[in-house]
Amino acid sequence: MAASEVTQNGWHAVPLDAGRIFNGRPYINKPGPLLVSDIKFPSEDPVVAKVRDFAKEKLPRQTFSHSMRVYYYTTAIIKQQFPEHVADFSPSTLALTCLLHDIGTAPELISASRMSFEFYGGIKARELILGLGGPQDQADAVSEAIIRHQDLGVDGTITFLGQVIQLATIFDNVGEHPTVDNIAELLHKETREDVIRGFPREGWLGCFANTVRQEIRLKPWCHTTHIPDFASKIEGNTLMKPYE
Repeated sequence: MAASEVTQNGWHAVPLDAGRIFNGRPYINKPGPLLVSDIKFPSEDPVVAKVRDFAKEKLPRQTFSHSMRVYYYTTAIIKQQFPEHVADFSPSTLALTCLLHDIGTAPELISASRMSFEFYGGIKARELILGLGGPQDQADAVSEAIIRHQDLGVDGTITFLGQVIQLATIFDNVGEHPTVDNIAELLHKETREDVIRGFPREGWLGCFANTVRQEIRLKPWCHTTHIPDFASKIEGNTLMKPYE
């Protein structure tokens, strides 16, 4: 594997336990305001543009907006907490992962396979990116990150891409993290509120909690059951409730 692919597609191994990365603190570097206008979405990439159209068509509006919030939150986290990755990390790889991380919950896909939504979604994302002419290493990185984006725990490692996606999705969905104290402080309040203004929540917590319950009803073996009382934790997201 070429070194450039490792850096571009976020293959660096980092601890799955995000608390080890932050050394028991909510951040490495104190975050400042970073607004949507300060962050570039890579829409000039033809694969990203087509995937964005695909995701917007297939996903409910609230899920698509969540996916876009995750892109801006993740970009802010990388810029402020992991600046050593900024120069070489691919915004396109990040955008594809964010756009497709919940594609397995799309109405036409959630019951199309008995596989857990992240696993089936990761496979479908890989097929889509390759079909649109994206490079295999990028498709593989996106697929792995999607498959593991709910793989919370403390043992072992995960790709850098997978870890930052976990941080942003947990921030948006639950407002707390099992191994990072005060995760609300990971992003500046102005960043959080500007991203939400750009991509409104519109009752996202209830929407996603219903999706979680739907998947568990359809697939009682699914990986979502790995997170105890997940739907209740989503509905109890006190950080995001004021913006619902």
